[in-house]
Amino acid sequence: QVQLVESGGGLVQTGGSLRLSCAASGRTFTGYVMGWFRQAPGKEREFVAAIIWSSGRTDYVDSVKGRFTISRDSAKNTLYLQMNSLKPEDTAVYYCAAGRTGWGTKSLARSYDYWGQGTQVTVSS
Repeated sequence: QVQLVESGGGLVQTGGSLRLSCAASGRTFTGYVMGWFRQAPGKEREFVAAIIWSSGRTDYVDSVKGRFTISRDSAKNTLYLQMNSLKPEDTAVYYCAAGRTGWGTKSLARSYDYWGQGTQVTVSS
């Protein structure tokens, strides 16, 4: 079965960097959109970034543009999220997801079929 396993979260100071990884297994992801979402306490799950596995096309929520970079390594079947210039408002549990969704619906959590367990990112002020 498909498994997505996130790693790389932790505690970092404002302005610091983290790189999240999502190891994917159980199938090939050609034709899939891979996404990163986050959920802060008391808030809804929020779209962060997405990438088309085959083409590498990317998109981001406005609040992380210029600071976060989504990428994938097809040989390792791994998705990444490089996060720079972190802010306290980036604090959340970060989830990776995979789905056979159209690019126009990539920001909707319900568009994704598979989810990881999440990794905590905490940015201290």
